[in-house]
Order: sequence, then structure tokens, then C-alpha cells
Amino acid sequence: MLRSRTIVVGVSGGIAAYKACELVRAFRTRGAAVIVVMSRAAKEFVTPLTFQALSGNPVVHDLWGDQDPGFAVGADAAERMGGLVEHVDVAEAADVLVIAPATADLIARMVHGEAPDALTCAALACRAPLVVCPAMDAEMWRHAATRANVRTLASRGATIVGPGVGALASGLDGPGRLAPLEDIVAAVEAAVVRRTSMAGVRVLVGAGRTEEPIDPVRVLTNRSSGRMGYAVATAARDRGAIVTLVSGPASVDAPDGVELLRVTTAAEMEAAMVEAAASADVVVMAAAVADYRARTVAAGKLKRADAGLTLELTATTDILARIGAAKRPGQVVIGFALESSQGVARARRKREAKRADLIVLNSPADGLGGDTNRVTFVDARGERKLPVLPKREVAERLLDRALELRARAAAKPARGGARRTAAARAPRAGRAAKPAARAAARAAAKPAATRRA
Repeated sequence: MLRSRTIVVGVSGGIAAYKACELVRAFRTRGAAVIVVMSRAAKEFVTPLTFQALSGNPVVHDLWGDQDPGFAVGADAAERMGGLVEHVDVAEAADVLVIAPATADLIARMVHGEAPDALTCAALACRAPLVVCPAMDAEMWRHAATRANVRTLASRGATIVGPGVGALASGLDGPGRLAPLEDIVAAVEAAVVRRTSMAGVRVLVGAGRTEEPIDPVRVLTNRSSGRMGYAVATAARDRGAIVTLVSGPASVDAPDGVELLRVTTAAEMEAAMVEAAASADVVVMAAAVADYRARTVAAGKLKRADAGLTLELTATTDILARIGAAKRPGQVVIGFALESSQGVARARRKREAKRADLIVLNSPADGLGGDTNRVTFVDARGERKLPVLPKREVAERLLDRALELRARAAAKPARGGARRTAAARAPRAGRAAKPAARAAARAAAKPAATRRA
């Protein structure tokens, strides 16, 4: 699984730095190329020479060192490296960046985008999956600032492994130990698999809210931030998918590396989604589309003095139902349902009525506008309730489910009965072969000068 991959191991200045030596050895044993990047403080615990001997590669520990030391890297990594700036080269070469141990100080610097040394520079430049393994004293781990920083990294897509619980260097006992090496290796292996799991798959995501005009300055809208849909688009991009993001107004910045189609109203979102869905392999409709619009939009601003104002509404088109009705064989369609009561029952009915493969159920209290969500996956086989998770992790779980649904659809026999056996297909193949055989015989009978080579 890790053979010919390039794993960049970041080591920060904690007492658990010595355990990174065994981690490097574990990756090498599995056939990976390993590059170690150390913070300044890490060198106080383990020398760069130790990691160089274990990794078989130069160790990056200084922004002012050799900018082209000649790394031995895994398959395809050399093509991603320019050979001009060392810490950028390392970031480009990485299939995974794993930081073990990650101290409270390093985690805080990563959250705020600080880059004073080689390790933080490489982390800031790296687009590969990030695995962070915290290790620190128990009270440092329990501090609200540290916990908030860890949540922020998780919301950006980092995998957090640990910490473990037990005896600490301070003499205390509690959470803060570096996670077991086998757990770290397993997380890195999962990150490698996940990174290419959707390579070439065309993913369409609807996100954000819509705004339906009442007059030139007022709109009907809702409180959706767009974070959930944007997290799905980002996660799909990071898995190698070709992503189209159709977005209404949102409260967060759209991800780079996707095709972004901006819309405002439900009608505009419908047109963009339906057109893009025709070529999509996976459709995720996470947008909060207004159910109603004003039947008539006032030409001028409505005045407070207009006594007895009545706003007449008309229903907008159900975009998910329209896409579901046109669903192609093998295409996966996923919708969201925000319900305040009878959630699972309503999600089941919605899935069937709209021909969706999966409905992601949540409630107004669990995910509207925030960084976390608590959802239930509802599909033909039942439902699966997830705990409260960062929206990026919900997106990862959703895409895992989408891949399972694609595999299940690919394994289904064609409509009209069971698959024909080879013997049953033989007569048809024989009939098709006869005209080809006759054509070949006629070609062979022609003079050599007239036949194409």
C-alpha cells in the first residue's frame, strides 16, 4: 500500500521525537520513500544524522541549507519537484505529510499559517493529506486553545491521531502520549488510499443558499453557510475527482481547483445543476434551495407605509427530484434533508420519491451554519447515524459511501434478467463474426498492391 509512495515525516520538539525514529523505519519497511523534516527544537532531542541514516535521505531542518540536496523519492514524486526550493520540493513530493510528534506550539503555528522554520514552511506549502499526531503534557492537551486548534485542523481536512493516555514525561498520568505507531501507520495508509480514490470521477456539488427577490433590495433566503457543500467539493478535489461546484451565496470562500459556477436564485441553480448533471458520475445536492419565491417581484422598493402588504408565493422546482428522474445507470445521486421531526421516516420517503441513492439527514440544531454536523445516512439498506463530526470528516464519510454505491451499481446485472453465460452469448458472437470473416477473405483476395499495409 505504501510501496513507492513518498511519506514526509515532520518531527517537532517534544520528548516523543525519539519515537519518530521507529515510525520512519516502519514506513521504509513497507517500501515507502521517506523524507524527514525537523523543527529547530526537534534537533535538541534527536540529531538530523539519526534520521538521515534511518530514512536514507537528507534531512530538512534549515531554511538556509542546500536547496537541492538530491532526494530519493517514490514513483511520480520526482515529476512534482522543481529542485529549486528545498521545503517546497518536499511539500510537492509528499503523498502524505505526517507530523509525529505534533506539539501544542506547532499545532498553533499551523492553524495560524505561521512559517518560521523548515517544518512549518513545508506544512504550509503541502497539498497532500495531512496526518497530525499530537503529543504533549496532559494539561496542555486539555487547554481550550489547544482543543480549538485541533478542531480547526480537523475542519480543514487533517486526520488527527491520538493522543494516547498514560504516563507522561512530566511524571503525570493522562492524555498526551504519542499514539501507538501502528495507529499512525494505519492512518497514513488510509490517507494514501483516499487521496486517489476518486481519480477521474466527475463530481457535481450543489452548495450554498439561494436568494429569491421580493423587490430590488429584499430577498427570501435561509441561514445556510455553504460549509457542508464546500467541504464535499474540497474533499472530492483532494481525492483526485474532477469537481464542478454550483454555488449560491455562501459565508465561506470557495475552494481552489474546482470549476465554480456562481448562481443566485433557485431557477439559476436548477439550470446549472441539470446541465452539469448530464455528465457527472456523482451528484451531491447539498445546497439549501428556497422552496418558494415571490410570484411577482416589485419593480421598486416596497415601503413600510404600504399597509396590509401581502406577499404571494409560488413553489420553486425540486432540483433533486428533477436530477433523480433523469439519473443514468451507474450515476450516484445524493441529497440532503433538513428535518425537525420524523427525520428518518421523511428521509426515506424523500429518497424514494426523488430517486436518490442516499439522503443525508440532519436537523436545524446540528449543522446549520456551524463547522460541525451530526448526520444520518439513509439509503435502500437502512440508516447509519454518525456522531458529531467536523463537516470535512462528514464529507469524507459521504464520499466513501458514494464510492460504495458506485461499486454496487457497477456490480448489478443489466436490466432484463440475469447476465448471460458465455455459452448463451456465443451464437450472437458467431453471427457478428461472419461478416467480418467474409470481409477479411475479400481483402486477402485483392492484389497485394491494392491492400493497405
